[in-house]
Amino acid sequence: MEHKLNDKYNPKDFEEKLYENWEKKGYFKPSGDINKKTYTIMMPPPNVTGKLHMGHALDDTIQDILIRFKRMQGCDCLWLPGTDHASISTEMKVVQKLQKEGKTKQDLGRDKFLEEAWDWTHEYGGIIQKQQRKLGCSCDWDRNRFTLDEGMSDSVLEQFVKLYEKGLIYKGKRMVNWCTSCNTSISDAEVEYKEEASHLWHIRYKITGSDNYIEVATTRPETMLGDTAVAVHPEDERYKALVGKTCILPIMNKEIPIIADEFVEMEFGTGCVKITPAHDMNDYQAGLRHNLEILEVFDSNFKMGNLVKEYEGMDIVEARKLIVQKLETIGALVKVEDYVHNVAKCERCKNTIEPKISTQWFVSMKELAKRAADSVRNDEARFVPKRYEKQYFNWLDNIQDWCISRQLWWGHRIPAYYCNECNFVNVSKTAPEKCEKCGSSNLTQDEDTLDTWFSSALWPFSTLGWPNEASEDYKRYYPTNVLVTGFDIITFWVSRMMTQGLEFTNEVPFKDILIHGIIRDSQGRKMSKTLGNGVDPLEVIEKHGADALRFSVLSGTTMGNDIRYMPEKLDQASNFANKIWNAARFVTMNLAKDEDVHEFCKNVYNDEKQEYNSNLLKIEDKWILNKLDKLVRDVTINMENYDLGIALDKIYSFIWNEFCDWYIEIVKPRLYSESYEEKVAVSDILNHVFGTSLKLLHPFMPFITSEIYSKLIQYDDKELMVSNWPVIRKEFVFDKEEAFVEKIKDLITEIRNKRANMNIHPSKKSKLIVVTEGYTKEIEESKSFLEKLGFANEIAVQKNKENIPENAISILLGDIEVYIPFEDLVDLEEERKRLENEKQKLEAEVLRGEKMLSNPGFISKAPENKINEEKEKLQNYKEMLKAVEERLETLK
Repeated sequence: MEHKLNDKYNPKDFEEKLYENWEKKGYFKPSGDINKKTYTIMMPPPNVTGKLHMGHALDDTIQDILIRFKRMQGCDCLWLPGTDHASISTEMKVVQKLQKEGKTKQDLGRDKFLEEAWDWTHEYGGIIQKQQRKLGCSCDWDRNRFTLDEGMSDSVLEQFVKLYEKGLIYKGKRMVNWCTSCNTSISDAEVEYKEEASHLWHIRYKITGSDNYIEVATTRPETMLGDTAVAVHPEDERYKALVGKTCILPIMNKEIPIIADEFVEMEFGTGCVKITPAHDMNDYQAGLRHNLEILEVFDSNFKMGNLVKEYEGMDIVEARKLIVQKLETIGALVKVEDYVHNVAKCERCKNTIEPKISTQWFVSMKELAKRAADSVRNDEARFVPKRYEKQYFNWLDNIQDWCISRQLWWGHRIPAYYCNECNFVNVSKTAPEKCEKCGSSNLTQDEDTLDTWFSSALWPFSTLGWPNEASEDYKRYYPTNVLVTGFDIITFWVSRMMTQGLEFTNEVPFKDILIHGIIRDSQGRKMSKTLGNGVDPLEVIEKHGADALRFSVLSGTTMGNDIRYMPEKLDQASNFANKIWNAARFVTMNLAKDEDVHEFCKNVYNDEKQEYNSNLLKIEDKWILNKLDKLVRDVTINMENYDLGIALDKIYSFIWNEFCDWYIEIVKPRLYSESYEEKVAVSDILNHVFGTSLKLLHPFMPFITSEIYSKLIQYDDKELMVSNWPVIRKEFVFDKEEAFVEKIKDLITEIRNKRANMNIHPSKKSKLIVVTEGYTKEIEESKSFLEKLGFANEIAVQKNKENIPENAISILLGDIEVYIPFEDLVDLEEERKRLENEKQKLEAEVLRGEKMLSNPGFISKAPENKINEEKEKLQNYKEMLKAVEERLETLK
């Protein structure tokens, strides 16, 4: 077998080639083996015309790690990819394209516009999935789904009809969030809030039949034209006597009632609030409770309506200025304060949301929400980390009915057909030929489409063939095992998938809900175009490779916490990849013949008897095998618990420190010895330990591990991606040997430190006198590598301290003492002279620093950073001087 690797690590040499090979061989597909346990992940569908960003890179990497891990554990794994039609986002882009061409969607009409939208989707869709391939995503692309494809659309129609028939979908006139830019209603979950500087206008309303006034404070004086009450808190002693009376609405000069309602915050403004039921969510609810008149101030285009002729047709901001001037003229304006408050914004386009009374379709959520919340409370599904269930419960326990209709053309059209003769609403999956009530064929379909999240709520099971419950995929792979997603969509996606999954399948759609944070820049800021701090993952892959990107988003992280993206992490990842590559080149260049290593492996480990022939293993072999077993155990537990960042850091530490820096260095004398038997033995352990380490690392860095693994000696002839996950052999424990080698490592480190402090060149060898009673045999076994790594030319082992030179340097490690004759290290007289010279130089530097820092002129004129720099230098010189003086004292 050819074991040769390229001289230098370059991911471009093999990443694309490996991915094509995996896909061609069908490794991403589930096995369908009914004897295997299933493991299913549904990829959260990105927008069909979207592009890969760092959030996707994190989300996809986590899913790929889990699916590769479970695939290697022998599960029948399905990771199903797909994309979302993103109704608002896609329609916005198509409308903008048409605007550039001087057209509007109304000019084209619905059918032609949808043709444009499909053309746009075909032209720009699929880019993100090509990018996901570059990241290494091992999902089953042959099962790729799109929320507007035929099967998915059928499931959405089924969902709507069933909920309607059950009385859970209804059409009604209610207040909704209206995006004035997208020109459609949006759900509560699609609203985000942003702090904005504004004003608080204090306006006084005269109490009817009195010379007294009641003062209100508002951020929207233009809506006062539609006020139909003033409200106070029922427990507010200041206003109790006014409840039940009326006051005069300025400008409109009409009486409106003063009411008591608990929603009023006594501490806000004056404790009195104007009630405009048509233009505020809280006011709307208060209006319903108190049976108030609902007057719309704005028209359908959000211009001023016809309540006051002189303002009719005006822009809202323009009218606000005139209304405030009018209030000031008539003496109704008390004062204006600066005020910062949260303003509702559209999550898609970022424009301001207006509350609007509108006829829309709604899902009644109370019953559905309770069941979804109870399923988590009853441990049918769990959040990881658990703290995120609080956000989930808060949303579901205070749920409002879900507005599902959108005034858009791109999306699933609502399957409601209005009879133009009797006004009956016919709801059906297919267009009815006649009205089921009166028999008329004069029917018109509802113009609106469904909220994108309505179809996305079915994603875990509609992708598998539901409502066809006989679908093989649905029967085998549902419910799924884990959903991986960010905390920002717990409310409008996770909660809805839970409600719909329980409603239509009577099961939770996933057992675990794994929540990750968001990727921020190195300063902790959210990545955005405005700040210009975004990172293009494709550029990172081009420069550093996919493995480095995957490593950088997970190393040192904890699930659920935000991640600071640091360029240094990429350097660390690249250094690690180069370290692995160089170790692989060393190992593959020095391996014994394949057949001899295979034979040794059979001799050293008897599969039938499940035992090692320990006589064939040296103490350092037992040490690394024991460390490896512990690593396999710990990493497997970490992976099962979703502690992926911790698992990665443990693998990194083992490969870099234990394997590369220690074991390879320890066994070099055996590898280079004249004994071919030793070379074979070392080859087997090197190959086994390195190959097992690569298996553990593979889910995180699939490309480099696969390329290297293919050059190692194979024991099962399987490619790494489809090989078996390592398991520990519990019968074989080498804890005693591990503990001893750890002592030797500490000893070698101490020897190196002592020599470094004394500036002794590595070429200068010395004698090591080891005093121990309990470890004589082990020291003898370790002599070859202790001598090499401890810079020794001779090792003497004795049980007492007889004949130890008086000036020997001692190192104490529990019940092992090591002595190094000082004369073996340095010429005493020459060392004393060198140290005296160094002492003089350091004393001069200390004196210079002390004079400078005690000079008032320097302290008063020098910049602060220069002063701090000098203080730091002085402290360093003092510490160096102290160390030299201590070494001189030792020589005496």
